[in-house]
Amino acid sequence: MGQVLWRLPPRQQQQLQEELADHLTKKGGRNGKRDEGKEPHSFIDLEMLPPELGITILSYLNATDLCLASCVWQDLGNDEYLWQGLCKSTWGHCSIYNKRLPADFSYRRLYLQLDEGSLTFNANPQEGIGYFMSKGILVDHPTELAKFIFYTRRLHWKMLRIYLDERRDVLDELVTLHNFTNQFLPNALRDFFRHIHAPEERGEYLETLITKFSHRFCTCNPGLVHDLGLSSDAVYVLCYSLILLSIDLTSPHVKNKMSKREFIRNTRRAAHNISDDFVGHLYDNIYLIGHVAA
Repeated sequence: MGQVLWRLPPRQQQQLQEELADHLTKKGGRNGKRDEGKEPHSFIDLEMLPPELGITILSYLNATDLCLASCVWQDLGNDEYLWQGLCKSTWGHCSIYNKRLPADFSYRRLYLQLDEGSLTFNANPQEGIGYFMSKGILVDHPTELAKFIFYTRRLHWKMLRIYLDERRDVLDELVTLHNFTNQFLPNALRDFFRHIHAPEERGEYLETLITKFSHRFCTCNPGLVHDLGLSSDAVYVLCYSLILLSIDLTSPHVKNKMSKREFIRNTRRAAHNISDDFVGHLYDNIYLIGHVAA
């Protein structure tokens, strides 16, 4: 079995080489001899690694590199369980996963189609979704499309923002997939913007996102809403306050940073029922952790 055809990032390559060196040391000890004076190999043979580690390495490759690798490792290239794992680890949800698959179905072919569709989406979102539907990978239903977006790592955030701005029905379903139960408000907002990136400028789309987040946050935390006297409108105001505070504290162009006392005073003017302690904790979170929409 040949050597691998690619290099991993330096830190991961070093870690894998250390694990392989330990493995070879143990193997050499059992055989009673070791090759001395030889430099370590620059590349690693997947056959000598645990299957889980091999899949992790392969997950860094695109479809073209995987096909090249499968030419060297014939058994690996024909392993349907491996290709299935690669598909589901990168595209966590597809409608086709829940269908009855034909006898000649190939996860390797599906991986190539998913990769092609993702590249198409990152150039033109509508054409990308159309490609997935034409191959039977997705069905045209807001819930299915939202799950695909939520569990996929290969879609560019700028193209996603364009697509979700056009498909508000998909955006609604995508918001409901988030679970903010028992999360502190700034942390929940960061999690939200990690999946649904905020626009660069304030506008109608940002207002829509914050409105949907506010309703979802209150739905997930009815006890907190009751104890603190929050409402979706109050959460909406707090979210805008957190975004403005994030810009103020993190922007190098703002010389005079907002103080904690100023933030509490400004926020209490807009949200009268919120306690000073709660608003102070919001300030501390942004000050220590950073921007909510970075």
